[in-house]
Amino acid sequence: GDIVLLAKPVTLTEGDRVTLTTDVPVATDGTSKPEKLLYAVSLPPVHGQIEHINYPGVPISSYSQLDVVAQKASDVHDNSHGAGKEALR
Repeated sequence: GDIVLLAKPVTLTEGDRVTLTTDVPVATDGTSKPEKLLYAVSLPPVHGQIEHINYPGVPISSYSQLDVVAQKASDVHDNSHGAGKEALR
């Protein structure tokens, strides 16, 4: 089936952490199993990383739709200069 992904930009300032919710990335593939959806981070944030909240400081390269629903993934700014909008890709 068709895959639909809606992603909104996330605005972070130095040192911020934003928990990813279904308001940021949400996807559907037309099946009844959204828990099987996996997001791959193909282009990481410029000033930070995506982390699982149980493992702070460790960048992840993928997370599931269940992680998003349970608010277990976050975009973390690295304190470098240059805040701005990051689009999850």
